[in-house]
Amino acid sequence: MSKPSVLFVCVHNAGRSQMAAGWLRHLGGDAVEVRSAGSAPADQINLAAVEAMREVGIDITANKPKILDYATAETSDVIITMGCGDVCPAFPGKRYEDWKLDDPAGQGLDMVRRIRDEIRTRVEDLLTELTLTT
Repeated sequence: MSKPSVLFVCVHNAGRSQMAAGWLRHLGGDAVEVRSAGSAPADQINLAAVEAMREVGIDITANKPKILDYATAETSDVIITMGCGDVCPAFPGKRYEDWKLDDPAGQGLDMVRRIRDEIRTRVEDLLTELTLTT
């Protein structure tokens, strides 16, 4: 069986989805294909998100916000949205989750740390589910 692919989507692909992708790469290793994108990508990744992830030993500085395209969504097994609402594409037969997370944009580092830690918990739960179903 091929490894599952997980797509994290938020509006700007600069904070939440980048942190989630960083956690899944870190915790899941080669067991999962990790993707992230945004419906309206920012020019650069959120610097507070970069710093918060650096504090836990995960470097996301080289990541760039990417536009969500149809092919990426269509070929992903699990699509996790984070506040992109109606602009997120829907495909029959895909597993969807909508993670209600605060947007780190414009937030201080303390708030971004809380978001980072909540994302880690959700990614750990997701990994457990994926390994049970593969």
